[in-house]
Parts: sequence; C-alpha cells; structure tokens
Amino acid sequence: MPELPELEVVRDVLQRRVVGQRIESVEVSPAGGPIVVRDLTHIGFGQALTGATFATAERRGKFLLFSFSPDSPSKNLRLVVNPKLTGRFQLTRPGHKRHAKTHVVFSLASGDELRYVDQKTMGQLYLTCDLAPVPDFAGMGPEPLAISLEEFRERLRPYRGEVKGILTRGEFVAGIGNAYADEILWAARLHPYRKRTQLTAEEIGRLYEAMRSTLLEATESVRAEMGEAIHLEPRDFLNVHMKAGEPCPRCGTPISLVGANQRITNFCRACQPGGLIKGM
Repeated sequence: MPELPELEVVRDVLQRRVVGQRIESVEVSPAGGPIVVRDLTHIGFGQALTGATFATAERRGKFLLFSFSPDSPSKNLRLVVNPKLTGRFQLTRPGHKRHAKTHVVFSLASGDELRYVDQKTMGQLYLTCDLAPVPDFAGMGPEPLAISLEEFRERLRPYRGEVKGILTRGEFVAGIGNAYADEILWAARLHPYRKRTQLTAEEIGRLYEAMRSTLLEATESVRAEMGEAIHLEPRDFLNVHMKAGEPCPRCGTPISLVGANQRITNFCRACQPGGLIKGM
C-alpha cells in the first residue's frame, strides 16, 4: 500500500508533469466503472473532466487530490484518489503497453497519458464538489510531520491499545500504514505490541523523533529510487518490513514475523524487546 513517502513523491512528479496540462479525453474501463470511479457530482466523470486543466496536485494522508483551472467548467470540482492497497498512477506515452487492470486513462495535451492501475480493484477515484462525503477523508488526523512533540503526546493520550495499531489509525495521524509503522517502531526500539499505557515519556519522545526521521528519510529514498516511474513502489531500503529471517541491520538478529488480523508485522526481538508474541 502506498503510504506518505511514496505518495509525496508521486505528488511531486504529478505537480511537475501534469499540473497545467489539459485533459483531452477520459477513458474508463468497464470493470472500473462503478467500482473504482465514483462520480459524486452525477455530472458524468468523463464529461466533467474532458477539457479541464489540472491546477494543483496535493497529498493528504494516503489520498491524492487534484483541483482544476478556474477558467474551466470543472473549476469547482476535485478529483480525490484513494489508492488503497494496489492503486498506482502511471505516466507514460500512449504507445506503451497498458498494465492489466488499467481502469482510467487521462489523455493529456502534452501527449502523455496519466493512467490509474489497480490490480485488486480496491481503490477509488472520487469526483466531487465537496470533500466531506469522501469516505475516510474528513476524519483524518493531522499530518505526522506537521505536529509538535507536545501535540503528539496529547493526541496519544486517549489511546490505550498497541502502539503499532495506533500509528496506523488515520484519525491519530494521517499517512502511516503497515510498512512505515514497522520501520518507525524499529527506529524507536519499541516492540509493536507494547501498549500505549506502558510507554514512558522518554519512549514517547523516541517514537515521535523516529516517526519524523523515518518518514523524511524514506521520502528521499523513494525519490531517488522511483524517479519518474510513479507506478513503482521501491522499498528495498526498508530495514525490517517484509525482511523476515534477514539479519537486523542494527544487531544481526533475524527479523521476526507475526501475522495478526490479516496484517504482517516485522520487528527485531533483540532491538525491540517487550513482547511475548510467537512468530518466526
């Protein structure tokens, strides 16, 4: 699932390559129609966006948002993309072979195509005049890089569950998912199943600093490895996530794997002590 670092780099590329481009045509695949494309305006997805010019590309949590030029008929509309598990954008020339499950193709005045590809058909593209009806959008917490340590402590206070589960709750902070929660907890030397109520003030401070440094460093790593190929999700640089059985980069202990609630968690038992969870 693309998280804050990947989506921030994708946003940067789209801001540079797509903003200012006129949409010449919109193609929606039959399979992606009512499942992927959600027209909350009832104007007609393709009809409303054909002829519109991209004005901005933004990221909020795990969403990408586009607005359109004020001199176009779509000036009051927003395109909100929630890629979920496997949704990706691809920016390419028309002649390049399309990936399977290419659900939407925007043909741009530059001659490029902006394609939305989703292998599991789980994500959505919402066309809307109002962000409030977009599922999971209004309830998002602040951006994790936009809050102070004091705000972080205060936001943590109401939660009593496991620290990894808290990090991945969008209402706590927006943009952190399974992969980067593992990385943040490894950097903070905290066991993923520690309860928030067990954390000391010093450990909360470590968690906050690890959150910031991990997300910032990951964004730069993704930027270097992804380049303009925004359909990719480079994660070879991660320390523990999906590295079960490999040596911990810090101490050499084999990375553990626990599968719980249909979610894989990776961590180092030596560097992140404090749990009695059975796993690899």
